[in-house]
Amino acid sequence: MGCCESKVSEKQPEKLQTQAHANNSRTPTHHPNPSPGSDPETGGAPPFSEFSFSDLKAATNNFSSDFIVSESGEKAPNLVYKGRLQNRRWIAVKKFTKMAWPDPKQFAEEAWGVGKLRHRRLANLIGYCCDGDERLLVAEYMPTDTLAKHLFHWENQTIEWAMRLRVGLYIAEALDYCSTEGRPLYHDLNAYRVLFDEDGDPRLSCFGLMRNSRDGKSYSTNLAYTPPEYLRNGRVTPESVIYSFGTVLLDLLSGKHIPPSHALDMIRGKNIILLMDSHLEGKFSTEEATVVVNLASQCLQYEPRERPNTKDLVATLAPLQTKPEVPSYVMLGIPKHEEAPATPQRPLSAMGEACSRMDLTAIHQILVMTHYRDDEGTNELSFQEWTQQMRDMLEARKRGDFAFRDKDFKTAIDCYSQFIDVGTMVSPTVFARRSLCYLLNEQPDAALRDAMQAQCVYPDWPTAFYMQSVALAKLDMHKDATDMLNEATALEEKRQRGGRGS
Repeated sequence: MGCCESKVSEKQPEKLQTQAHANNSRTPTHHPNPSPGSDPETGGAPPFSEFSFSDLKAATNNFSSDFIVSESGEKAPNLVYKGRLQNRRWIAVKKFTKMAWPDPKQFAEEAWGVGKLRHRRLANLIGYCCDGDERLLVAEYMPTDTLAKHLFHWENQTIEWAMRLRVGLYIAEALDYCSTEGRPLYHDLNAYRVLFDEDGDPRLSCFGLMRNSRDGKSYSTNLAYTPPEYLRNGRVTPESVIYSFGTVLLDLLSGKHIPPSHALDMIRGKNIILLMDSHLEGKFSTEEATVVVNLASQCLQYEPRERPNTKDLVATLAPLQTKPEVPSYVMLGIPKHEEAPATPQRPLSAMGEACSRMDLTAIHQILVMTHYRDDEGTNELSFQEWTQQMRDMLEARKRGDFAFRDKDFKTAIDCYSQFIDVGTMVSPTVFARRSLCYLLNEQPDAALRDAMQAQCVYPDWPTAFYMQSVALAKLDMHKDATDMLNEATALEEKRQRGGRGS
């Protein structure tokens, strides 16, 4: 039967979806005191958990080079991949070089320390993996590129002034939160560490809250951008992070990656206009720019004690926000994050068409015609198991079939439940039929559970995915419903080329 029990407890649809999709891999194991994940302030991140290497291997298509999102591509010392878990969540996976963290306990402790943090201004750390000598971190995936891409390598439009001010504030808020929570150190803060989520809101990558290795360097950028005290003693301090934040402010002001020493020369020479991004000419407030330039200058002070703290950063940048009501995606000039299209790209079968229309009558007709042909091979019973209980169970299923055929769906639910509760025999078709009965009785939660159980019994059965798509649509989870419909169609195509039919 795979990993699912035959009797499903009452759970929320999202958690059930995660359970059902984990049929071929170990589900992440959660810490007994998980981090919060539902508060809006946390950005909706799930609890921190441990992943198996097979989970992440599957999510990244065996760590395919096509999934690399590191700015340096395959040349980066620690590659970052995008991936998709079985529960549909997109993730970013940082894969460390071999033996970067030889002590698994030390790596796990560091990861748990960062994993406790949850904030809407962070791309939060949601898990880690210690498997043999493999060390990986798992974070929320941010699909809308980095600040470096939008500032230095833009194609259609540069970032407008108000959005640059928002980036500065949001990253200052992220640093202030981390500092308040006892994690004030951030390694190698730069424009590549600032990421944009699906709504265009800037977030600080959680990966910088951990070093690249147990004994590794904290700064990989050009020495011209490195805090002077780090060059002296090789240690990162909270004041070093403020210095690096100053370099990010310079990036926002200039639209270029200017060495701090050159920028400070311009500031001392009162050449603020020369420092500013030429693409912003006539489109920014000189007064606001002067405030940001002065703040950057304070952050870049040679003596660490003369630099502001994170609360000073927030207090200085917060009053400069002039367009709080304008969404970030508008100011970034990117399309609004939309739900997936309503229909899959592949041509649909009769079952697919019925599910896409949520035509329960047509689905009923198809399930009646299909009968139990897809149950072949899901049960192998010994002679000893053919007891009176077995005969009673099959009789209950037979009564359920008659009721199902005659559209007496409440009776069908009762009879199918008797069959399922005995548990000696499992039938994906019974789960699919009872799922439809629940839909016809306005119980989409129960329908989704049964469709998922059908998938647990028969992991590659298109009908299980089709029924999930209808239940999810009834629950107004339309993007997930479309994903399921696409997946069902792909499985159906695969089955038609060979193997068990749907």
